[in-house]
Amino acid sequence: MEEHDFSSFALDDFGLENEQPAAPSAAPDPKLPNGAGLAVVDTDRAVRDYLAQQLGEGVAAEASLAELEQRFGMGPIVVVLGPSCATPADFAMVERWSRTNPEVGAILVTSELTTELLQTALRAGVKDVLSAPIDQMQLVDATGRVAEGLSGPIMATGSTGDGEGLEYLDGDPGKVLSVFSTKGGSGKSVTATNLACALAKRSDKPVVLIDGHLQFGDVAVMLKLQPQHTVVDAVSQIDKLDAVMVRDLMTEHEETGLLVLPAPLEPTFADQITGDQMKALVDFVRSFAGHIVIDLPAIFNEVVLSLIETSDEILLVAGLDIPNIKNVKIGLSTLALLNIPKEKLHLVLNRADSRVKLDVGEVEKTLQLKAAAHVPSDVVVPISVNKGHPVVLSATKSGVARAFEQLASRFLDGAVEVNEQSSSRRRFFG
Repeated sequence: MEEHDFSSFALDDFGLENEQPAAPSAAPDPKLPNGAGLAVVDTDRAVRDYLAQQLGEGVAAEASLAELEQRFGMGPIVVVLGPSCATPADFAMVERWSRTNPEVGAILVTSELTTELLQTALRAGVKDVLSAPIDQMQLVDATGRVAEGLSGPIMATGSTGDGEGLEYLDGDPGKVLSVFSTKGGSGKSVTATNLACALAKRSDKPVVLIDGHLQFGDVAVMLKLQPQHTVVDAVSQIDKLDAVMVRDLMTEHEETGLLVLPAPLEPTFADQITGDQMKALVDFVRSFAGHIVIDLPAIFNEVVLSLIETSDEILLVAGLDIPNIKNVKIGLSTLALLNIPKEKLHLVLNRADSRVKLDVGEVEKTLQLKAAAHVPSDVVVPISVNKGHPVVLSATKSGVARAFEQLASRFLDGAVEVNEQSSSRRRFFG
């Protein structure tokens, strides 16, 4: 983090010099979503009192972030930081909170909002930045929004589940299947969610879906899930993970038993996750999961390269249009430079029956890769996405569902059809 100090603000800039803070127009409701508490922090007592007065009764007030840390671990809390907290040291502490305390969300109040300050605050994990003089309703609304995205503290004994963990696999670790594309909009996330659900329905071992699109992942939306934890929580606890904790971090898709670890709620968190952390997370998950499906973004960066290298199989999704095919060919060349064995690559042609005057055989010849799946074009796909109900569950007799089921079969070694999913889940989760 760059060493900039943004805290040298005068009280008159903040609207408090030689005058008493104006009383709130109406006492705000201090009750926040998720039962979150409220705290304000600033070295100047007048500023602390002013911010606390805007937020209502029962607001904790501290002179420093270090003093506030003593309150952590008792539930979600929204922290309103005054101008004096805009220092490199305090931003570093907020950044540490974002990694280790998912129940804490910070809002910064400043008397002079600059682009540099905004970027620095967001990169540190601050959820929102407001400019003084403060509009009371704006501040109250901001604390409510931040509280909605907070989860409870992660406890090693199981904070959100029933205390039951996952059984470690005997023998070979689980298979890692990364779904990748070199062009956005190719149907990559649809492929990942449907493949994962198809595997979960038919496997007698746990199946995990990880959203590796760390900035704008859609896996949770496509499965209509409301997760309490994300990838950020998992990588921040990577050295402490055990079977109980990782079970609590994942959200279960009730209809299939699929375990899902969604992308971060804030795009800025993506910069805090490294390729080594994601690789370590996947290596741990494969110790108990039969299959791990990873939805990757359409870019080559450190995280993507690390996950591709650790994958057992890579599914390349492409549409039948010239830009798609061109980008896939470039992507194949890049993978070759990375010494990724061609045997790991599986081409998935999406909307393969589209009448676009491109012959599938010619595409395969151009890419020098035989298609592992031909997914037809069908209106059931956008309908399923909008409903958050994958095609393999909502339109089981469609050509799209059959294509994904056949694709899943390629990666199931003697798969057991599980008709009673609840009994299968009880076997692993208690």
